Amino acid sequence: MNTNLPFEFTVDKTTNTVFVNRAFAAELPLVWDAFTKQEILDQWWAPKPWSSKTKYMKFEVGGRRFYAMVSPEGQEHWSTQDYTAISIMTNFKFVSAFTDKDENKNPEFPGSNWDLAFIETNGVTTASITIKHTTLSALEQMIQMGFKEGLTMTLNELDKMLGSFSTMNASN
Repeated sequence: MNTNLPFEFTVDKTTNTVFVNRAFAAELPLVWDAFTKQEILDQWWAPKPWSSKTKYMKFEVGGRRFYAMVSPEGQEHWSTQDYTAISIMTNFKFVSAFTDKDENKNPEFPGSNWDLAFIETNGVTTASITIKHTTLSALEQMIQMGFKEGLTMTLNELDKMLGSFSTMNASN
C-alpha cells in the first residue's frame, strides 16, 4: 500500500454530498476492472473483517449489482447498485440503496447517487467519487454509521490488492 498517494474525503452539508479522491499506484485498466468486475469487487468492496458477496451483477446502463456485505458471523447487509451511465474507462454512475435479501428497498435508508470518474497520470490512477444524498439527514445518518471509516478501510483494501497485482505482474 502506497500511503504517499493522495486521499481526500470531504463532506458538503449544503449540498448533501461526499467527495472522495483516492489515488492508486496502478494503471487505469486495472483500477477500472477493480470497480466494474464482480469477481474483483468481491475481493475488496467491504471493510475488513467483513466481506462482499455479489448475488448477481450486470454492468451496463440499466443493469444492477445486488450484493451483501457479510460479517464474520455471517450476518448479511444487502444493497443494490443500479447503473445509470457508463463511459468506458472514464466514468460510471449508479444509484445505491440498502435492501433486504429479496431486493426490497429499506425505507429507513434512502439511496444515494454515486458518480465515479477515473483518470491516469504516469501510472497513477485517481478515482474521484461523488456521493449525493437525497437529504441532509440521510447524509448525517451515513456519517454517523461510520461511512468515512468504512470507505477508507475499503479503499485501503483495494490499494493493497492492486499492489499485489502489480507485484505479481512485475515478477512475470
